[in-house]
Amino acid sequence: MMARKIGMTQIFEDDGRVIPVTVLEAGPVTVVQKKTMEKDGCDQVQVGYEAIEERKVNRPMKGHFREQAPTRFLREFKVEDISQVEVGQSYGVELFSEGEMVKVSGTSKGKGFTGVMKRHGFGGQPASHGHRGHRGTGSIGQCATPSRVFKGKKMHGQHGNKKVTTKGLQIVKILSEQKLVLIKGAVPGANGGLVTLHKNAR
Repeated sequence: MMARKIGMTQIFEDDGRVIPVTVLEAGPVTVVQKKTMEKDGCDQVQVGYEAIEERKVNRPMKGHFREQAPTRFLREFKVEDISQVEVGQSYGVELFSEGEMVKVSGTSKGKGFTGVMKRHGFGGQPASHGHRGHRGTGSIGQCATPSRVFKGKKMHGQHGNKKVTTKGLQIVKILSEQKLVLIKGAVPGANGGLVTLHKNAR
């Protein structure tokens, strides 16, 4: 299921406990294409999310959407029984139930070009007067042998703006009429960002 992250709030249990939740506007998604093992080499469905005006779709994509209304986003998901899915079917929050464990994937907030202390949590060098390092990276390799920096070395660079998946999240409440799913805890990404819900939380 595809969803938009609305933001965070809190709900109260009957015993007075406060539960922090993330509000997601989930679905509905429409099946745009069905891929089978015989024809495409895999059992997957391509679903579309968030309707878009037809004038904003180019001609090749208009042909792709010839059987239903065009959508802004397309994603593919594996299915166990492809025979149960047909092009044009729509799915919403009814796929999930309260108390169910899910995993959520989204794009983390981009923080730009950052140093090793912010990016990797390095402790930094002495901050006393006269020291020249402070927040610098420090030594990154050896001398004549091997005369290079090993791949994967933790260094400064682009921070965030990557796909992040959080597992073991619990659905606290589902508001079917508003198409909202309330998930306990935090979800990757900024408010308004696109996220993907997976039923299999393992």
